[in-house]
Amino acid sequence: MMPADPLDPVAHGATLTIDLDALVANWRLLGERAGTEASAVVKADAYGIGIEPAVTALARAGCRTFFVAHVSEGIRARKVAPEATIYVLNGLLPGSCDRYAEHALSPVLGSHEELLEWASFRQTGAKVRPAALHVDTAMNRLGLWAGEGLNLARERSGVIAAADIGLLMSHFASSEDETDPANARQIAAFAEIAAALPEIPASLKNSSGHFLKDCPSYQLTRPGYALYGGNPTPGKPNPMRPVVGLEATIIQVREVEAGTHVGYNGRWTAKGKRRLATICLGYADGYPRNGSWTDTTTGGAALLDGALCPFVGTVSMDLIIIDVTEAPAGAAQRGAHVTLIGGQLDLEAVGAGAKTIGYEILTNLGRRYARRYLGL
Repeated sequence: MMPADPLDPVAHGATLTIDLDALVANWRLLGERAGTEASAVVKADAYGIGIEPAVTALARAGCRTFFVAHVSEGIRARKVAPEATIYVLNGLLPGSCDRYAEHALSPVLGSHEELLEWASFRQTGAKVRPAALHVDTAMNRLGLWAGEGLNLARERSGVIAAADIGLLMSHFASSEDETDPANARQIAAFAEIAAALPEIPASLKNSSGHFLKDCPSYQLTRPGYALYGGNPTPGKPNPMRPVVGLEATIIQVREVEAGTHVGYNGRWTAKGKRRLATICLGYADGYPRNGSWTDTTTGGAALLDGALCPFVGTVSMDLIIIDVTEAPAGAAQRGAHVTLIGGQLDLEAVGAGAKTIGYEILTNLGRRYARRYLGL
């Protein structure tokens, strides 16, 4: 049996449009703003839009460095970017060195144990690319303690030379909040370590870091969310171009009277006569169930011919019910399309409606959509 055509919306019920030209434009804007080389973080299937098309487009535009979370993602990126430098952020899992060698990947080393294992592997004569060294300046998640990293740097520890470190990096914990004093502390802590290892290129800026005052760009920046149209400056106008749009098809329209209970467990009750439409999209497609709108909670919404149509009842596995009463006359018809991401429903608005963040909306984008790539 042949699989469904990935471009056929009738076979899928919803269509995800991905603008690769906008992705490239966002990457260029961030590089120009930083005044240095911008890499691209393409972990989580390039934030849901697809590693292969994203890396292909960015590499064609001149991006030379990519970051992924897992070796498996690095292998996919390597197939479409044979000359790129590809760093694996989640560190060196025990016994995985040979995978890095086989696929010319670079681990981001975040502990003394990882440094020793990688250095030992290199001493076998294995042909590998330089690794990155991650120093933790606030997250307490991955990375050498800042003091440990500084001691290794000041002592010119042999393990750093033996591991062949090609990049020094740290990760912001609160860069989206420019008022958080933790940013200045991280900038200062990282500057001290970078100064102790001046021969190693450094990287600190993430997406929001590009907009932080007094944050050095160093030799490489690491934008992720902003590349895909997410707002790196919450509370301010989004400087990035939108990359993703999501539309779903109306499968049925009906009118209900006041007092009608709608959806699983009847958690939404019509306050008057309402016109409702059911669309072909649900939590199995990656739209969070927390987007449900009940009698006591607000939730997500769709756009129909410019009108904002709130969800009603519980987001179910494959379907969502929306209230189209206020939509223009005749707009709500079987087969019509509604917008779930796009226009005033940007990633931040959708995330807020689903009681989460735009990052989660992006990275949960399902595989059941018809996927339409612009600029491929």
